[in-house]
Amino acid sequence: MQPTPSMDLPTSPNLMRFYFHLLLFVMAGLVVAFAPLPVPAIAPQERTFEIDAGQYAYSPSELKVNAGDTVNIQLVSTDVVHGLYVDGYDVSIEADPGQTRTLSFVADKPGSFRFRCNVTCSAMHPFMIGKLTVGRNNWLFRSFGLATLAVFGALISIKQKA
Repeated sequence: MQPTPSMDLPTSPNLMRFYFHLLLFVMAGLVVAFAPLPVPAIAPQERTFEIDAGQYAYSPSELKVNAGDTVNIQLVSTDVVHGLYVDGYDVSIEADPGQTRTLSFVADKPGSFRFRCNVTCSAMHPFMIGKLTVGRNNWLFRSFGLATLAVFGALISIKQKA
């Protein structure tokens, strides 16, 4: 069956314009998702955290540092022998009850890392975990950019159909 002009098939210039706009949106999305964000250079600092290990949890359980910072963790065990092992950095420490031990390392790997107890302390031992975040969380800003781009694309698409 031959298409007739009344069948609403995209004409060649309209089809090319559609693919051109689609290509622009895909390229803009890739730029928003993967281009490095302008981040002011922050001089490395020495950061000290006191972590209480007791009742099978860490307090605080989340640490945030910038890449290049020297991290000093003072582990205080409040009830039984506890340990602290930082995944990705392969550093660990153990503290006896009522004792404070210090662990130092340079946070030179950006990302999120789990720290966990490396001494079997009870049945709740597997749940004794925390999180070390090195660097900024740029995905929040990127997700806002992608959402804005999607809304903009939807509005243009609606306008073209009208």
